[in-house]
Amino acid sequence: MNTATLNPQKDPMGTAMYDFLLTGKAARLRVLSSMFDEDEIDVRYLFRTEEQMPKLERKALELARGHVLDVGAGTGCHALALQDRMPVTAIDISQLSQRVMQKRGVLDARCINLYDFRLEGTYDTILMLMNGTGIIGTMQNMSSFFARMRTLLAHDGQILIDSSDLKYLYEDEDGSCDIDIYGDYYGEVDYSMVYRDVKGEPFDWLYVDFNTLRAVAMANGFRCEQVMAGDHYDYLARLTIR
Repeated sequence: MNTATLNPQKDPMGTAMYDFLLTGKAARLRVLSSMFDEDEIDVRYLFRTEEQMPKLERKALELARGHVLDVGAGTGCHALALQDRMPVTAIDISQLSQRVMQKRGVLDARCINLYDFRLEGTYDTILMLMNGTGIIGTMQNMSSFFARMRTLLAHDGQILIDSSDLKYLYEDEDGSCDIDIYGDYYGEVDYSMVYRDVKGEPFDWLYVDFNTLRAVAMANGFRCEQVMAGDHYDYLARLTIR
């Protein structure tokens, strides 16, 4: 697995977050994909408070316990909501994200890749939110992901992770789905981002329907339960080692 961190000069999201932190505003953070029309991220939303979070995220924060590892922590909004109640280690592959978190008061913010074995220790809760399965990248990486989770989870630890089922994008008017069952898994998406003149490298991002997540988790020795369903094909899952 890739253990790299981001070059700040090729980090559109990190640059946008840092701009917003310093000035209270940001330009368009554009999201490009070969599969979808161009979209953009509202950078302001990345700085949301606990009260502004969707119900799945609030439920995950409610369930968090012990020492928490916040993966892909971004601006540190989840870490900030939790760290008065429990110890939180917030990690992101973006150096700019780490700076934003530190300036916002996250007590333990690190720039490190989840798969970098310099990230040591065991955690009672591993938190992966805002489509946390995205970090896995592709279905092919699932086994490596679960193997890494085993090295980081405490004996009775839990992973709280959310995702969405993209099947709705392929639904026809009659309710049938136009999905190529012989092709790549339909939740595998490629993205790149652009902010001002900062262009990021393309990356893989994975959306997983719950039944597939549960099946792959079980095959890798994990229990998987759906904690809550969202309003639009999204869900929060809890994973534990069997």
